[in-house]
Amino acid sequence: MDVMQAIKGRRSVRKYKPDPVSDETVETVLEAARWAPSWTNNQCWRFVVVRDPQLKEDLAAALERARNRAAPAIRNAPVVIVACAELGKSGYYKGQMSTDKGDWFMFDTALAMQNLVLAAYAMGLGTVHIGLFDAKEVARILDVPDGVAVVEMTPLGYPDEEVRGPGRKELSEIVFQEKYGKK
Repeated sequence: MDVMQAIKGRRSVRKYKPDPVSDETVETVLEAARWAPSWTNNQCWRFVVVRDPQLKEDLAAALERARNRAAPAIRNAPVVIVACAELGKSGYYKGQMSTDKGDWFMFDTALAMQNLVLAAYAMGLGTVHIGLFDAKEVARILDVPDGVAVVEMTPLGYPDEEVRGPGRKELSEIVFQEKYGKK
């Protein structure tokens, strides 16, 4: 599968088969995440791989508190990957914030997770980006230390549904030439 096929074909999957996902497969998608670009190559991301049913149940409860409809996916997928980020590294140079954007940990972690979900899709797996949850509770459940933020999680497994994606705006609606607003 080429990159454009993966980009256009990946969808948010919320129903998974109970089929296990091998350690080798999980390692492959994590390897894809590892190769994402990051601010000054700091690679601030950290990943927690969760297979334990009770931990997945606890993570799903953290989604339910936030009223996220993806909680059953966390509960039922064979694997959940929780993306975290070390704070104060991305967007900094020699310990000083370098831009008006603040800490870039969200940006860098999103790049890594996009690599991960595209690789998963290319391997026949489903994922869904999940950001709406009680992050402090997830950090407590997974023993995430201070100075590290829980950013996102995704279930990972073989899809048990066929998902159609929403349409996309035309390029003419989102691309400007030379100056913002100029068609």
